Amino acid sequence: MPTSSNIGSTPDAVDIAVVGAGIIGVTCALSLARHGLRVTVVDAQEPGHGASYGNAGHLAAEQVFPIADISILQRIPAMLIDPMGPLRLDWKYLPRALPWFARLVLNLRSEPFQQTVAGLRQLNEASLGAWERLLESIGHADLLQKRGSLLVFERAESLETVDPLRKRWLQQGVPVEFWSAQAVRDAAPELSERLLGGLFFQETGHFIDPYLAVCRLVEAAEAGGVRFFQQQVHGGRLHAHGVSLATSQGELNARRVLIACGAHSAPLVAQLTGTRVPLDTERGYHLMLPHEHGRLPFPVTSLERKFIMTPMSGGLRLAGTVEFAGLDSPARMKRAWQLHRLSEGLFHRDLDAKDATTWMGRRPSLPDSLPVIDQVCDGRVLLAFGHQHLGLTQAAITAEWIAQLAVVLQPGAAAASHALPDLSAYRLGRF
Repeated sequence: MPTSSNIGSTPDAVDIAVVGAGIIGVTCALSLARHGLRVTVVDAQEPGHGASYGNAGHLAAEQVFPIADISILQRIPAMLIDPMGPLRLDWKYLPRALPWFARLVLNLRSEPFQQTVAGLRQLNEASLGAWERLLESIGHADLLQKRGSLLVFERAESLETVDPLRKRWLQQGVPVEFWSAQAVRDAAPELSERLLGGLFFQETGHFIDPYLAVCRLVEAAEAGGVRFFQQQVHGGRLHAHGVSLATSQGELNARRVLIACGAHSAPLVAQLTGTRVPLDTERGYHLMLPHEHGRLPFPVTSLERKFIMTPMSGGLRLAGTVEFAGLDSPARMKRAWQLHRLSEGLFHRDLDAKDATTWMGRRPSLPDSLPVIDQVCDGRVLLAFGHQHLGLTQAAITAEWIAQLAVVLQPGAAAASHALPDLSAYRLGRF
């Protein structure tokens, strides 16, 4: 990535400065440039090297419910005791995490819960189509495989849970089918006969290489005039001409700024808008198995073991777990290796972990499970962050909406505003 000490000396040099080069920032930058705006992207890391690098690769359009339910309070003791459990809370981080958890519980009341579901559904229903449009437009439709995904179960008592789950999804308009044990074996013969059935989501897909997808989008953005700089943003200020960002290599001036730096967004949002958002991070892990090809035709999630396996061009990716330990705590890669242990018994032959690689990423999460997609401060500040574990899923549709928000303020572009859906659920003002 190029660097420069003079990346925007005057506001006229840049229409929109995008802070964040993850999947959200990159897709938004490309969409903004295609609407005729001069765009510069800054990030402390190279594009796609944050949470976007090692996600599960699952386009999870079916996930229209909040990240947790009321039972999370009862599970806090286990979260503190079991360092290898699917949901972990670092006891040293507990005092800082409790206010976030309290807000999460408040958002599980009936009315806010339904608002969350409606907001997630609006995003997710549009996500697959938006991704297909975007990838087709850059000539890389092959990066997304639309083959569905499968949630499997292996305990007889789980059947009592599966049917109510299926009905809940159907009530929300999510296409889902119940598959018998035989149907599971027919579709994925490598899976163990201990599996008793599953739920198949036909309107989902997966990326064969999430990081490669970011790289191809960056190439398309650069071809469209977007400039990328690897620089740390230390802060910023608003003024009559727009915004000035203080970076590690100089000052960047722009007419507007888009904050899309995931779990790192809160300080800059507070500095520029005066709003302190309750943003925390769900740390997720993956284990990449490079010698595993052909085991699965689509992503498979275990209901009881609570992790996902996604077939990719580079092998089979095991991903999952949620860890609340803040931004700065070191990774616990034992949690990544725990994913291999969780896979034992799910196949006729155990997975080959030779040459496996581990990874940890920080998912940006707000207590109501919805992102912020908004424009504030007289349009000078655009916001796209807080997509929790659905950043990959929701990136393309978020980019379309952000570009439409930006274009509404452009001369002669008022006619485009009718295409925007109701974005009230994603407003910054809800905090």
